Amino acid sequence: MYKIGNVELSSRIILGPMAGVTSLAYREFMKPFGVGLSVTEMVSDCGLNYGNQNTLKYIKTGNIDHPVAIQLFGAKYEQMVQSIDVLINSKEKFELIDINLGCPVPKVTNSGAGSALLKDLNYLKTYMTAIVNKSPVPVTAKIRLGWDENSINVFDTIKILESCGVSAIAVHARTRSQLYSGKANYELIRDLQLKMNVPLIISGDIFTLDDAIRALDITKAQFVMVARGGVGNPKLITQINEYLEHNKRISDVNIDENVQNLLTFTTMLIDEKGEYSAMKIMRGLAPKFFWWPGSKKLRIELSQINTFEDLKNILKANNLLS
Repeated sequence: MYKIGNVELSSRIILGPMAGVTSLAYREFMKPFGVGLSVTEMVSDCGLNYGNQNTLKYIKTGNIDHPVAIQLFGAKYEQMVQSIDVLINSKEKFELIDINLGCPVPKVTNSGAGSALLKDLNYLKTYMTAIVNKSPVPVTAKIRLGWDENSINVFDTIKILESCGVSAIAVHARTRSQLYSGKANYELIRDLQLKMNVPLIISGDIFTLDDAIRALDITKAQFVMVARGGVGNPKLITQINEYLEHNKRISDVNIDENVQNLLTFTTMLIDEKGEYSAMKIMRGLAPKFFWWPGSKKLRIELSQINTFEDLKNILKANNLLS
């Protein structure tokens, strides 16, 4: 059993937050594969404070996805503190609050939120201290190496966050200016966990078991975050878990297994969002379940589905479903 603050985790694998992906259905679908901690999609502090109905859907938790962290983002600590009141008064159960200090998307950074907060560490200290003091549960933070290659301040940022009382820090090993391009630079943070007082969660480019092993070996992190690499490949979580717990390598997922994974997840997403909304999301996600050579035509067909029946008919036409 592992711990972040006083929260016990069953594995060292964190399911990373992804906008438009890590809704309740996705978190509950992924949990049985070996997820130790689930994180919600980014939740706007202003959206919570104004009672926006779409925002309130993002904080919905269930029975299976625990322990779960609700990830908040915002530019001003006064509004963040207010949004924590909204969380406290909601009926949702959550074990941690995660603060997004890493989102590189201009829509977020232009408002002063996400990785824009890495540019002013004096303000960051005031901001995070207020949040930690307000939160009824342990607070974690997700950061990047810095704003750009000329302002890499990951080590100073970590010292500030630790002094504010955070319980764990996730580091995405890219700068903000890289967005999601180029390669995650683990070497820059070699042995980082050994220099920290709280658990390190390493993030970035975890698409295979060997990616996870390499990131953990270089940084000595206690936890590894799987985000885009697990979309369409949920067995990656199981592979990493089996290796970390039992030093055992298990086979990659096969197509038949992933057909069933796709159908299971699609059914759960339809239950959560209704068929129309779910299938719009699945146009982007269903193709990711088929990365094998010769699957290009199938991926294109799946990107155009409108109904669950469409999905099943395409699988049948490709001899993947009887």
